Order: sequence, then structure tokens, then C-alpha cells
Amino acid sequence: MTSGTASEMATGMSRRGLLAAGGTVGLGTLLAACGASSGSSDANAGTAPTSASGAATTPAGPWTFTDDRKKTLKLDHAPARLVAYVGAAAALHDYGVECAGVFGPTELKNGSADAQAGDLDVGKLTVIGNTWGEFSIEKYAALSPGLLISHMYEAPTLWYVPDESAKKILAIAPSVGIGVAGVPLTTPLRRYAELAASLGADMNATGNAAQKTRFEQASADLRAAVKARPGITVMASSGAADAFYVSTPSSAADLSYYRGLGVDFIVPDKVQGGFFETLSWENADKYKADVIMLDDRSATLQPKDLAGKPTWARLPAVKANQVLAWPSEPIFSYGRCAAQIEALTKAVTAAKKVS
Repeated sequence: MTSGTASEMATGMSRRGLLAAGGTVGLGTLLAACGASSGSSDANAGTAPTSASGAATTPAGPWTFTDDRKKTLKLDHAPARLVAYVGAAAALHDYGVECAGVFGPTELKNGSADAQAGDLDVGKLTVIGNTWGEFSIEKYAALSPGLLISHMYEAPTLWYVPDESAKKILAIAPSVGIGVAGVPLTTPLRRYAELAASLGADMNATGNAAQKTRFEQASADLRAAVKARPGITVMASSGAADAFYVSTPSSAADLSYYRGLGVDFIVPDKVQGGFFETLSWENADKYKADVIMLDDRSATLQPKDLAGKPTWARLPAVKANQVLAWPSEPIFSYGRCAAQIEALTKAVTAAKKVS
């Protein structure tokens, strides 16, 4: 667990607009559920993307990359020892680029991989920190990192790099930040693909090209499915012990993209911090939808955990068993995101109008 009080950390996260990756779950949930059993979905964990054709080859000669802080890095050669936020490392892995170390939700209490690690072999990685606020500068420095990589929900802050030690951490090696909030899904997908290519991934290799083709086909299929089922509503949400969070699609990369494809999302009317509306469990049935997308991260409550909540049980989508596991913090590789779009398409196609 982290040092410092929950209130102190909550203040910091609120200030940065980072109450949740993907905009759904508050800090209290993260603290309460450290090491909880995984709620990973079959859609995200069981349908892995087509892998890249072999490992990336570190390119020769000078290396340059401009990140989403508009910061241009220029090095004499491409960095070979990468350390990344676990979701970023998982995306790069899908393209054949490997990291030496990771930080963020990587391992569960039983030692198995967190869903946010994707297909990473976590046993072969140095884990710099596994929970919010945890980042071992000593372990990081010992890796002699050539580059630090992370998401950004509010630039220029790097996700899961602690505020109090950020200056020391960022002094050790160059860093890259990729913006993942307030933009459509295709933007971080493109940016991580560009970063992977700069680090030696062959994006035209059979496996990598197939990932993008699958994503494009999945998107077209979702658009068609939504058009064929007018009136089906979807609500993106997250469950915690003391609150139910309803996300607004505008700030989440995946939700805003699905909305652009025609998905009819419930839009909460009292959004806090730009990401979600917080409802007490007494009022958790404020919004009705035909399909519920429920945050499946290991720090959140899953349907079996929510069974005893009367308002949850009263929701029409729950009664109809129309609840879809939702990785609210996507792994930004084309194949991984295609799998989730396919799952949403299946849910919309099969849904009954119940709201």
C-alpha cells in the first residue's frame, strides 16, 4: 500500500483530473481493493490480439520522437531498456516491443497477472511499483533505463508516476507521455503504434497489420449493429463499496469512439471532474439502460460482489443479464481494442429493450 492518507491522495488525484483511469472509479475503491481478486473479462483477456511477427528490432542511428506534451526527444540511438506503465508496456508488447520494467497494476495478491498486464509475462519483468503511489526509484535506477513511458490523463502528468518523487524519477532517463483522455480511441491507438514503430516494431508485419484490420472491421460491425438496433441504450459504470459511478462518454477515449459509431450512451447530468457522476447506492438506479458496461478492473466490484445491492439488482439490464465486462482503462493496441469492440457488438446485437 501507499504512504500518506487517503484524503491527501484523493486531493492530488482530483486536482489532476485522475480520479480513475478511463474515468470511473474513485481513489477509495483503489485503496480498498488493493490485491483483490481479478474481475478481468473474457473479451479482454481471452481474445488476445494477433501477435506481431517476431520481436521488434532496435533501429540503428539517431532516434527522435515527439510525445503528447509536445516534447521532442532526440537521442543518439533508440533506447533499448524501456520502463513503462503496465498498460503502455502491454500495448507495446502486442506489437513486439518489450520492456525491462513496469509500474502500475501488474500482479494480483496471488502472484498472477492483473488484467491490465495483457499478455505480458510479468514473472520476467522488474515491477517498480504495483499500486497507486508506489514507485521504487532504486529499482528503476538499477535498470539503467533508456526511456520511461506512460499514459497521460491530464498533461503533463505521467500516470502512476508519483507527484512527490516525479522530479527525481524524470531526472534519471528521458520520458514519453501519450495522451489518453478527451480524445477518441483512435488517437492513443495511433500514437502507441507510432511509438512502437519508432522503437523498431514492423507495423506492416503480418501480425501487426492484422491487428489494425481487425480493429477497422470490428468498428464497422459495431456501427452496423447499432444501426440495426435503434433505441438500445448503454451505460458505462463502475461499482465501489460505497458508491456507483456512471461515466460520461465525452472524456473516455473508448466511450467517445463508440459514441461516434452510434452507440446510444446514458449521459449523466451531474458529472464531477469531467469523468463521471457519483451516486450513492440508495440512488444507484437513477439511470436506466438496456446494456451496462461494468468496469472490470481488479480494484472494482463485479456482478457477484454487487448481488447484495438492492438498487443494482433492480436495474433493468441486470435483471435481463445484459451486463458487459468493460476494461475502462484500455490497453491501446489495435487487436486488444478490437476484442472489446467485438464484445460490445455482440452485447448490443443480443440485447432486449428493457429500459
